Amino acid sequence: MSLKSFEEGSVFNQLSKSSHQNVVFCSDEDTGLKAIIAIHDTTLGPALGGTRMWTYSTEADALSDVLRLSRTMTYKAAISGLNLGGGNAVIIGDSSTDKTEALMRRFGRFIKNLNGTFITAEDLGTNTKDMEYIRMETQYVTGVPETLGGSGDPSPIAAKGVLMGIKACIKEHFGNDSLVGRSIAVQGIGQVGENLVHLLREEHAKVYVSDINEDRLMRVAAKYGAQAVSNNNLLDFEFDVYAPCAMGGTVNSQTIPKMKCAIIAGSANNQLADEDVHGRMLLEKGILYAPDYLINAGGMINCYSELSGYSRKRTMQLAENIYSATRNVLQKSASDHIPAIRAADIIAEKRIADIKKIKGSY
Repeated sequence: MSLKSFEEGSVFNQLSKSSHQNVVFCSDEDTGLKAIIAIHDTTLGPALGGTRMWTYSTEADALSDVLRLSRTMTYKAAISGLNLGGGNAVIIGDSSTDKTEALMRRFGRFIKNLNGTFITAEDLGTNTKDMEYIRMETQYVTGVPETLGGSGDPSPIAAKGVLMGIKACIKEHFGNDSLVGRSIAVQGIGQVGENLVHLLREEHAKVYVSDINEDRLMRVAAKYGAQAVSNNNLLDFEFDVYAPCAMGGTVNSQTIPKMKCAIIAGSANNQLADEDVHGRMLLEKGILYAPDYLINAGGMINCYSELSGYSRKRTMQLAENIYSATRNVLQKSASDHIPAIRAADIIAEKRIADIKKIKGSY
């Protein structure tokens, strides 16, 4: 490998291009722990972000993921009006075989050493039991079971926020926010996706579901009266709304030309493979896009409520605010003729800049 190609793929090269406040590499031979914690910005408050456990192909891929996720959390908190910063963590490994109590507790001690600048919660590959293990070592964790004074599973609140984003998009595109008879494709029916299907069916929407797990797909379709569709054939159908709720990057140069939907609004993180390129492609094609970090903020809202004294009623009210925030973003996108993701960024960046000015005047 040439020196040039090594530098292009190195972790140091990635870090030099980021604007993160702190990146911590965690390694423990006894438990097999290999993790990265990234703190992007703490202007608005301590960095909050999930811990994801995934079998990354390379450590550079893991770093790339955690840097992007943590930045997204900064913007998510800012646009949602929360007094939190953005961070995230990834553990390299297979959550079904490599995860142990000892590993999670050792990871908790790394979080403890950050002295409250980073607070974690569950993410892909982790759950409330894992948060319970982390809580044994540090107080800087949310999403713990209700029996320990936490708020438990945040997915119902996350799904509620996505529903509000979908309704806001429907309102902007069709003139009213009724979902009766609207066709919505939910791609990925994990915890958030299944909760979203439930909420959509309660609103009498016509729901199509797709998932790589065939057993789960058929179970959810039967349970809620949804229509199962193969992942490979999903884009062959015409829908009012495409709701990606699994992995990111499904909105890209290959899929956008095939899309026959009016709206994209789902819970998956980083849905646009390239925010600038694909945000502009959606704008030019006339597809409304609800920025993922805005409408999937329900999970973060749930954790924020837990930190400040959990009230389910108050948490639901905060999640419902996603409706008006989404409409503000879509209206700015239309008036300025800029991609919705850029409109959301501008609103989030303004709040952070304003708070920095206030803090600078102290």
